[in-house]
Amino acid sequence: MTMHLIPPTLGDDPLDILRLAACAAHIPDFVVPPEAMVKLVSLVADGALDRVNPEAAWPELSHGLMGGRPSRMMEVLRGCGALARLIPELDALFGVPQSADDPPEVDVGEHQLLVIDETARIHAPLATRWAALVHKLGKAVSPREFWPTHYRHEARGEPLVEGVCERFRVSAECRNLALLVLRECDRVHRAVDMRAAAIATMLERVEALRYPERFEQLLAVCTCDYRAYPGRSGADYPKAELLQRAFRAFAGQAGTFAESAELGREISEQTFEKRARAVAEALRSERWADA
Repeated sequence: MTMHLIPPTLGDDPLDILRLAACAAHIPDFVVPPEAMVKLVSLVADGALDRVNPEAAWPELSHGLMGGRPSRMMEVLRGCGALARLIPELDALFGVPQSADDPPEVDVGEHQLLVIDETARIHAPLATRWAALVHKLGKAVSPREFWPTHYRHEARGEPLVEGVCERFRVSAECRNLALLVLRECDRVHRAVDMRAAAIATMLERVEALRYPERFEQLLAVCTCDYRAYPGRSGADYPKAELLQRAFRAFAGQAGTFAESAELGREISEQTFEKRARAVAEALRSERWADA
């Protein structure tokens, strides 16, 4: 990954736009000087980024995402118009409302910036931060009659996430986690309302046994999403702990996913029933009822 510890001097290289923005994510006291911001706006307006291969831009974007405050990079890019050129699907989220508790609505774009800062607080890897950034892209194209709940935003967002990942040629790890979070994040948030069999089905669907680290990353994004809402920064997210408990019970039964795959068949109905019963037992507690 490209490293830039000193703010670059803006020159003819359009990637300097991203490099300067990334510095804002890594250097706590760094502020883009007013004259530099004017030049950034001019460069973007003149089409400098139109000449950039997105694949060449990815190392700079990912460098900024790995900063201590990745939201500051996005704010600089948005402030000079670069975000709308690089990731218009993300830029379109600003101004779109989504449901919350108190206040009853938040801006989706602003919320996503808080989510990625939460991922930085837990020192999450790049794939987790990328998934956190893009998993709500479908809300930008929700019909207004579905605001602020965004019914079926996952289906609308899937081609957008796939398109962005393809455009920047992100790694398979980043792409696969982003799609998984897109499909499953709201289900994780609703886990307390699900029966044990439904939770067991989810664990099977996300291939938690085969990819336990990816499952943990999914829960990490959901935790950061929860903490990004007003008044929740740093708060515990009981659903992650309870789903981890469910996973341990699910995994404790005989017949792993890998063993079933070797036999050329799906997990047997009998094995699944054992796992669902184990999940039910693990979640039969007062804490689950109060989550």
